[in-house]
Amino acid sequence: MKKTVPKIVSLKNDRVISMMTAYDYPSAKAVSEAEIDIILVGDSLAQVVLGHDDTLSVTMDEMLHHVKAVTRAKPVSLVVADMPYMSFHSTPKETLHNASRFIQEGKADGVKLEGGSKRKNMIEALVNAEIPVMGHLGLTPQSKNVMGGYKIQGRTLELATQLLEDAITLESLGCFAIVLEGVPSIVAETVTENISIPTIGIGAGVKVDGQVLVYHDLIGMKSKEYIDAKFVKRYSNQYENVVDSMKSFKNDIEKQTFPTENHSYDAGELTENNIKEWKKEVKKILS
Repeated sequence: MKKTVPKIVSLKNDRVISMMTAYDYPSAKAVSEAEIDIILVGDSLAQVVLGHDDTLSVTMDEMLHHVKAVTRAKPVSLVVADMPYMSFHSTPKETLHNASRFIQEGKADGVKLEGGSKRKNMIEALVNAEIPVMGHLGLTPQSKNVMGGYKIQGRTLELATQLLEDAITLESLGCFAIVLEGVPSIVAETVTENISIPTIGIGAGVKVDGQVLVYHDLIGMKSKEYIDAKFVKRYSNQYENVVDSMKSFKNDIEKQTFPTENHSYDAGELTENNIKEWKKEVKKILS
């Protein structure tokens, strides 16, 4: 059964919520078949799929392209589209226009955007338009230039308090869930205990309502974002397996052990005499 926003919200204090990124049709099919609750079409595709150095480089059109590919898989998971850098930073009108494209054209179920109280007007516009919004606090990759890189957030009393206040604000604005990224476990736990909507952690410890990882990190498909971050657990070695498969293919065709007759098609209605006549015609054409 297709997951809905109310269903995700109801899972708080019931069971752990699972979320995984996906960026195309086959990855969405796999995530859905695994019965993951939420698919995030993350702006992390900038690095893991498109080869950029950070998430700041991906555009709305590129994000929409991948959202469409994901939703064509008709996953049972709730599909959340990540709003890329500068798609929600200017005005509520522009934010609403960009988010509505994810819903109308991309067939997403909701959107995610980074930032706390400073995004108040943008979130209000989306919620008033009945577009489900997932918040994102803590280490927000689109703010890396202001933060001075990808640094753990909330390690001082002042910053931890600000993070909690932002979470309470996002809840009051109508967000249905909040991603907490790169924050101390105790801070994530405190936030989770003091809001009524689910928290989804990545590098935020155990005491949150759900967990998310990047698809390529989980399956071990090496990419530009393939790093040994503390919060990552690799469940397979897809990159090494793919390289080994390619090497085996190269070896087989060089030794002519592939393809075999079992991989080839017969001549059908062509007879030996027909083929002889055809080869004569070929010679005439080439002469």
